[in-house]
Amino acid sequence: MPVEGLGGLFFRAKDPEALQAWYGEHLGMGGGFGPAGERHGNEYVWNTLAGPMVFQPFKADSDYFDADRQFMINLRVSDLDSLLEQFNAAGIEVLTDPEWDAPGVGRFARIHDPEGNAIELWEPDPSASFE
Repeated sequence: MPVEGLGGLFFRAKDPEALQAWYGEHLGMGGGFGPAGERHGNEYVWNTLAGPMVFQPFKADSDYFDADRQFMINLRVSDLDSLLEQFNAAGIEVLTDPEWDAPGVGRFARIHDPEGNAIELWEPDPSASFE
């Protein structure tokens, strides 16, 4: 197959510029950012690190994420605890549930961006093999 990976994620926003700035400030991601949140010259491209990614449709009545949304962003992160501390310090509500965590898969938490889009944060289990 010629598909090599996800090339982009496009979604509608009430205020695209403000939302892009929020993602940059709080997650170090989006156009103009590299894998460790560092800035680079291309304002449209976000350079990410290679690694596992899940592409999975859910049933229309799934309660895994908000029923009024068609998608949920899942971001693979390192050092989830430090990231959650940063969100708490910034006044961003963090949701956790021990039932979301799975040995061999990893730990999870959720936040919402200013427009209400769910963002699942996934710290993969370092002992897991996703091949």
